Amino acid sequence: MALDLVDYQQKAREAVKAFWGNREAARQKQIETGKADQGERAGVTAGKNMDGFLALVLDIIKANGLAHAEIHQNRAMLTLPGYFRPTKLWDLLVIYKGELIAAIELKSQVGPSFGNNFNNRTEEAIGTAHDLWTAFRAEAFGKQPRPFVGWLMMVEDAPGSRSAVRDSSPHFPVFKEFKGASYLKRYDLLCQRLVQEQLYTTAAVIAAERSAVDTGDFTELSSMTSLRTFVSTLAGHVAAEAARLG
Repeated sequence: MALDLVDYQQKAREAVKAFWGNREAARQKQIETGKADQGERAGVTAGKNMDGFLALVLDIIKANGLAHAEIHQNRAMLTLPGYFRPTKLWDLLVIYKGELIAAIELKSQVGPSFGNNFNNRTEEAIGTAHDLWTAFRAEAFGKQPRPFVGWLMMVEDAPGSRSAVRDSSPHFPVFKEFKGASYLKRYDLLCQRLVQEQLYTTAAVIAAERSAVDTGDFTELSSMTSLRTFVSTLAGHVAAEAARLG
């Protein structure tokens, strides 16, 4: 049976529109109430910016055989046990017949400050996955096949994320692929290596300008980290688990 990718491109465009629209709505609401946060924080405190992508992921799961699974998106039900820490809060969990089917993180970053945020996102992504797989090997989830572990990142497409970045490494050379690489290129390399090192089943990064609030246009960086790769890999995993568990 063919996988159902639920017209993901159109839904992703709607998700991009919602991302920028929700940020602006949150900022305007804070201005109206006289409680505006500083800088870009005003657009993120509402916590709904990635909901369009969450809806896309839910559609993929439901369309490929697990509509009857436990699909958790409420904060109180999103924790998993860790190995190096007691628990970790995820953005979406799928559990079926007592098995962890999928754990997914949805992240975003906008300018003007890309440097520190890139490093924080990188450390978070690596640490989260390492903790989960160590807990998995210690049978924190019982004896079961490897779950789908996904990481989806949306980055503002702007001069600050597209420009070449210099690094200082006085003792040993930086890997050549990082030299002069923009933050968007670094996210692409990060996602590729997260998958190559089997920290994530798949990891994707897309970029969108603020003007995409009207168009929903977005850009992908490589086929390995594309949204199509993310949704098709997720759909395949869900379909296989639905067939295995009946």
